[in-house]
Amino acid sequence: MGSPCAFKLYHSDQSVLDRAIKLAQQEVVRLEKKYSRFLATSELSLINAQAGLAPVQVDNETAGLLNYAAMCFELSDGLFDITSGVLRRIWDFKSSRLPSQQQLDDTLPVVGFDKIHWDGQKIALPNNMEIDLGGVVKEYAADCARQVLLDHGITHGLVDLGGDICVVGCQPNDQPWSMGVRDPENPNQAAVTIPLMSGAIATSGYYERFMVVDGQRYCHIINPKTGWPVQFCATVAVVSSRCLVSGSLATIGMLKQQGAVSWLAAQEATFFLQDTHGQRFGSLSGPPKSVQP
Repeated sequence: MGSPCAFKLYHSDQSVLDRAIKLAQQEVVRLEKKYSRFLATSELSLINAQAGLAPVQVDNETAGLLNYAAMCFELSDGLFDITSGVLRRIWDFKSSRLPSQQQLDDTLPVVGFDKIHWDGQKIALPNNMEIDLGGVVKEYAADCARQVLLDHGITHGLVDLGGDICVVGCQPNDQPWSMGVRDPENPNQAAVTIPLMSGAIATSGYYERFMVVDGQRYCHIINPKTGWPVQFCATVAVVSSRCLVSGSLATIGMLKQQGAVSWLAAQEATFFLQDTHGQRFGSLSGPPKSVQP
């Protein structure tokens, strides 16, 4: 999944625990092999390889993810866009150099979910376009791993896939798990701590991948309409019943920039937001409280 992943689980029977962990790991690996853009044999790579050539028939699981991505595209007014991954070609955050406006202008024509043909069964990409499900698959995998664990007798634990966390059940002492949201200005500290008994939490922030040029921070979360990184939000964390939902709402919040607080509130999201000036907003921005999605 391109990031540190961990299970923290409890069960009185070691054999039950071992089997559940093995099956949950297999599920995460299955999804990575199926949707990784780094694997030439993945279903995602096969879809992208047919851009400009022929439609690709997909299975029910992939159709579900594409339908979800389409819904997020509409919900976000085009900001959550699985075709925007091509912009990474011109944003090299290790270089400390900004792309030219000409580079952006040359790339933006192949960005836009509304430019692809998706009928619920087959997907056809125009020439030079590609899709990247990295914005949904990790969170989806966390949800799937949690379900595998629950199906195999695990009722106390959590799944952590690179900071996208699903709670399988409370701690063995019936206490909630304490989830810390990283302080953007002090990465070794928590900006807020959220006790969770169930559900999931996902965070999106400008501190994950970025570069500083002439005193200005440029992060990896890019507005697909302009090609430029977002600037307003430092971090957005969302709690919901599913990690997939938490992750997409957090990402859209980052992309909404100055409109993030009102947009998240309109979605009735349970969230914490800190802007680049250190101001905090959301139902989780006050004293920690137990959240039961």
